Amino acid sequence: MALFSNIDLADDITTAKSIRFNKNGKLKIMHITDTHLDDSNIDASVWLIGKACDKEMPDIVIITGDNVGNHGDISATKGYIDKLMSVFESRKLTVAVTFGNHDSECETGMTREELMDYYNTFSCSISVDDGELLSGCGTYNIPVLASNTDDVKFNLWMFDSGSYDNEGHYANVLEDKVEWYKAKSDVLKELNGGKPVYSFAFQHTIVPEVYEALKKVNKQKLFSFPHMYNKSDYYMFDPNVKNYGTFNETPCCGYYNHGQFDAMVEKGDVLGIFTGHDHTNAFGVQYKGIDIVNSLSTRYNGDKFSTQYGYRILEVDENNTSEYTSRVEHWYDMFTREDISSLKASGDDFGVETAKDVTYKGFLRKIFENVCRGFTKLVTGRKVTYDEISK
Repeated sequence: MALFSNIDLADDITTAKSIRFNKNGKLKIMHITDTHLDDSNIDASVWLIGKACDKEMPDIVIITGDNVGNHGDISATKGYIDKLMSVFESRKLTVAVTFGNHDSECETGMTREELMDYYNTFSCSISVDDGELLSGCGTYNIPVLASNTDDVKFNLWMFDSGSYDNEGHYANVLEDKVEWYKAKSDVLKELNGGKPVYSFAFQHTIVPEVYEALKKVNKQKLFSFPHMYNKSDYYMFDPNVKNYGTFNETPCCGYYNHGQFDAMVEKGDVLGIFTGHDHTNAFGVQYKGIDIVNSLSTRYNGDKFSTQYGYRILEVDENNTSEYTSRVEHWYDMFTREDISSLKASGDDFGVETAKDVTYKGFLRKIFENVCRGFTKLVTGRKVTYDEISK
């Protein structure tokens, strides 16, 4: 703890450039994750992300890892980053990036530090390389100032949750980052007159406590999924806690728990922890006052799952930062007939084909999902789809 006892937000290298609540007193965040951009999906994925940005016009875009293919061809890796970041650069949208397990797993690819340096060649990026102070790369905070003063009204935590541990399991946020968070949380609290500064946390891998908030059953049932590290135990929504969204696959947390979630409960400032990694999960559970939330993969490659992929929007009002709303937008709900007609009229032939493809395949996917969930509700009486966060 002593290492971080004298953190000064003005000078600390782990504090990003601040952003503000917009002129309407709102903060609108677009959460993008698991784009996995490569030659097989980049054109359609980037086009869809651009259309989503035009629709939403967020105040900040948060990207939480497994961003681009990075397999040794540095020019190709940079090319993928160029196409992704140009979406935001051309629209003058602020972007913050951290990393997942796949971003730097190739020994001949770019390191996390090299990737971060390249992301930061784009003026829209406020991402931070925390240097030698912390393990990994991409752990930092983003102060959110009031719309018309320089008071810190909200905060965004960005965590590098790592890739794999020494035994080959998925990693979690390590102890040094937990201690950093605790110290910086105290600084923000002091600046806020002794009250915690409410915040969101963003990282790639979900926290292990997600299993404590789900209901454990000893055999597989419809819409229950095995524990990541104990396949004989199955988990599903617990009707006795607050649940959000849809639960579609096993939550893939890290193996070892280094106390991140407990620290956040102790500090009382984090409203929700938002992660990716599990591509088809768009669910959340509330546990010990914190929402543990997974967002969908944000890519499109035409496979049976990718039509349901999409992004998450979070919104906070500066007049009540203890509450927020969240919604998930799926690619399959993106376009109306009128939208496709407009694309055709504009001469965007690629866009027309992409919109038609995602709409048609998504229509079939949605029917399948609704039938499965309706059947489960009818047979078991269990609720397997919940409303999104609104509190």
